[in-house]
Amino acid sequence: MENFVVTFARGFGSGGKEIASRLAKDLGIHCYENRILTLASQLSGLDENIFNEVNEKIREKDGFSAFLKGLPRSKSYIARNEKFVSDDRLFEYQSQIIRDLAEKESCVIVGKCADYVLRDKKNVVSVYIEAPRAFCVQRTMENMGVTEAVAHATIERTDKFRSDYYKYYTKGNYWTNPINYDITLNSERVGIENCVKTLEQYLIVKGFITKDRIKVVNRGLKVV
Repeated sequence: MENFVVTFARGFGSGGKEIASRLAKDLGIHCYENRILTLASQLSGLDENIFNEVNEKIREKDGFSAFLKGLPRSKSYIARNEKFVSDDRLFEYQSQIIRDLAEKESCVIVGKCADYVLRDKKNVVSVYIEAPRAFCVQRTMENMGVTEAVAHATIERTDKFRSDYYKYYTKGNYWTNPINYDITLNSERVGIENCVKTLEQYLIVKGFITKDRIKVVNRGLKVV
């Protein structure tokens, strides 16, 4: 079977990243998130000629996917306390990395407007995960060890950042518009584990995987 990509957009605290990670582990593929931005940040500061040299070397070593594995996670992945500021150069490098990954391997990509970047690809399934605010607040409090007030503020700021980011780079599209995605799931009603199972069944229906591909085991693959 050909390579396939599952892209994830998600509301903060909805469990979208956890669902993406579990799906990738079940299928034995990588889940990419923070290191895409780390690499793009590094490359965006380079002179164009130097970038082309780096790009060529990376491609000689099995593409960006191999190069990404050795990079640290980006600690400033989301500026939760800052307003969105556009960086077109950074976004272009990030998009190039995403397109390269889509060609080289089957994988899961979280955020980064990946659904939009890969919108013309037929081997892509785009997913949006959302949940009621109370559910997201509770998860945020538990996962981050913060108060309810801080959880509310974090969700509001982060989702505003993601919404502005998506709208800018997709030329006016709305991040929460279900038309942008193949499938939208309410993680509270469906449940985290059942969201994973639902997406696996959808991939089977689409012909990207067969039933025997799904093995719920920890393969040691992490969100990168």
